[in-house]
Amino acid sequence: MNTNDIDNLKRAAAARAVDFVEPGMRLGLGTGSTANHFVELLGDRVRAGLAVTAVASSEATQALAQKLGMTLSTLDETPQLDLTVDGADEVAPDLALIKGGGGALLREKIVASASARMVVIADDSKLVDVLGRFPLPIEVVPFGLKATCGHIERVVAEAGCPGPLHLRHGRDGHPFVTDGGHLIVDAALERIPDPLSLAARLAEIPGVVEHGLFVGIAASAIIASAAGIKVLQHK
Repeated sequence: MNTNDIDNLKRAAAARAVDFVEPGMRLGLGTGSTANHFVELLGDRVRAGLAVTAVASSEATQALAQKLGMTLSTLDETPQLDLTVDGADEVAPDLALIKGGGGALLREKIVASASARMVVIADDSKLVDVLGRFPLPIEVVPFGLKATCGHIERVVAEAGCPGPLHLRHGRDGHPFVTDGGHLIVDAALERIPDPLSLAARLAEIPGVVEHGLFVGIAASAIIASAAGIKVLQHK
């Protein structure tokens, strides 16, 4: 499947998610290529008269939503949201996710956790039997980076999924810096046997700000494939 086909599937999933939006909703807007489709399609509805208030999970999404004329707020002004729509890098059968390929995992998780419901949109290439094929993003503070990475290496080994860590770099060759001023270490784990346990262990490491395991957060996933759209529900 070529890039255009995948992009069309992302847009189809996003279009289905727009149907979940009701007038007056307080919405969380995700980050990334699939989430951008949702923001653009939502912008069409807003220009046609749909009234919603949105909170963006990244500066990039904020800029896009502003360009499209949306009413924007912050979590300080609007701490409780009705719905967040976002993409994912991997989606497991129980709707556990790996997110953070775009580098916004901390703000994405804060926004999703402030929402009554999170809906994930993705093409079917993101569906996996077991999480881990996509490198797990782990957001860390710059101070004590080598020590923090040592802790992470021990934790993933004890969790049964040892793998190399790579400090993420931007296109300019410099270390990638998140909107919050942190760094990202990508852990190539291949297979995560117990995402919930690993999530808890990573959260205990001093120096780890957040990780890309979203477990028990997504309520639904809209998956687009060549055969059509299917909606998965969290059990």
